[in-house]
Amino acid sequence: MDFPRVVIVGRPNVGKSSILNWLAGKRVSVVDALAGVTRDRVSERITLGDRHVELIDTGGIGIVDEGDLAEHVERQIAAAMAAGDVILFVTDTRSGITPLDEEVARRLRLIPCPVLCVANKTDAPSWDAAAAEFTRFGWPVIAVSAEQRRGREDLIEALAERLPPSPPESPEPDVMKLAIVGRRNVGKSTFINTLAREERMIVSEIPGTTRDSVDVRVEIDGRAFLAIDTPGVMRRKSVRENVEFYGLVRVRESIRRADVVLLFFDASREIGRVDKQLAQAVFEAFKPAVFVVNKWDLLAKQVPTGVWVERLREAFSSQAFVPVAFITGKSGKNVRRLIELAQSLFQQSRERLTTGVLNRIVREVLVKNPPPLHSGRRAKIYFAVQVRAAPPTIAVFCNDPEAFSPSYRRYLLNAIRDRSPFVEIPIRLLFRQRTNSKGGELRRPALDELPEERLSDSGLAEEEAAWLDAAEDNGEGDFSDGGDAGEI
Repeated sequence: MDFPRVVIVGRPNVGKSSILNWLAGKRVSVVDALAGVTRDRVSERITLGDRHVELIDTGGIGIVDEGDLAEHVERQIAAAMAAGDVILFVTDTRSGITPLDEEVARRLRLIPCPVLCVANKTDAPSWDAAAAEFTRFGWPVIAVSAEQRRGREDLIEALAERLPPSPPESPEPDVMKLAIVGRRNVGKSTFINTLAREERMIVSEIPGTTRDSVDVRVEIDGRAFLAIDTPGVMRRKSVRENVEFYGLVRVRESIRRADVVLLFFDASREIGRVDKQLAQAVFEAFKPAVFVVNKWDLLAKQVPTGVWVERLREAFSSQAFVPVAFITGKSGKNVRRLIELAQSLFQQSRERLTTGVLNRIVREVLVKNPPPLHSGRRAKIYFAVQVRAAPPTIAVFCNDPEAFSPSYRRYLLNAIRDRSPFVEIPIRLLFRQRTNSKGGELRRPALDELPEERLSDSGLAEEEAAWLDAAEDNGEGDFSDGGDAGEI
């Protein structure tokens, strides 16, 4: 469903990004004293009162960009204004009217949609008279202070009066959130523009062009998804400015909220430390991922794809299940196939194994290759159940979690993956100890001692509830923590 678009414009350093973050109730845009931090269109869908809107932050009009990207920034601003339903013209009460404000106002008079002048930095009632100066532009003025959280209700009320009528609301579909991450200049923004079929992101050979994580809604073959472009990551010792530090924080946040992560590599460059750090962040978050080798047109006739696959398998040996894709983001070659692959991983992460199927898989593994003795005791597994999806989380109830070595946990995990729908995605495996009421070992057979016919779905339904209730009674019912998971 298309939401009304509220576009935030103004000269540099009047607090446009602060206004967006304040209205959204969270940090969406990077805020810094450095002029020109925002370059791309940064958007966020929010609820204002009883209305849903899309807020769009833009770069400062008239900025002299340090990377000679002013022309690109201007095109992004023009595109946002042309698509806006209401425009918030942000000014600075402390500075008063400047020549650049006059220029912004001149441009806005050519836009056929409602405009509200938002006099930011009106920190106290004593500044209200100064804010009234902006009525000279001919639009209603709302005195606010994002920093002091002043005037929000007045702004929301004025905005609601100018929004177009709401269409009948329908539930938002559960769309895939796809994060595109990688080090600098691997072609992430070019890829986003190819998906969106427009210059949605500024593309330049200058490292660090993208400074924010930017959400772009895309539809391909009738299937919608959210693509999240992220700032390029550099080595930690090179992070010198607040802008770069917050960009790194944004990348980690984007990974956490993504359903699937595309980890980009430049086909013409070696795998480096930053690539490995990014991969670690992805898999610590248990996110399905694709290793994307971009700019493949540069090497397609020189290097077989198998060479790059082998490089990736050597560099990320514990993630051998991650699929690899070769694309040319600029021309769009193989991009559609990549999105289909990402959709497949998205669906895999939402699958569930029945308790009967899972216990039969674990029993088969135990019979074929039982765990070695631990301190002279036999390691036993009594029961297994999938307690969550996205990521698939499996609780294994046993006599002693420490009896299962990391290597055996990996063996069990890979065996489950090979026999389940989770062929290409991370699985979170949690071991939980189960004892009798006096703290001793349970007097019940281990899974590998049970005949297979005892492990039907119908026969295990009631037992599953009992195991989960017992785990909760013992304080082990929180399965959100992956601290003892066996995936990484």
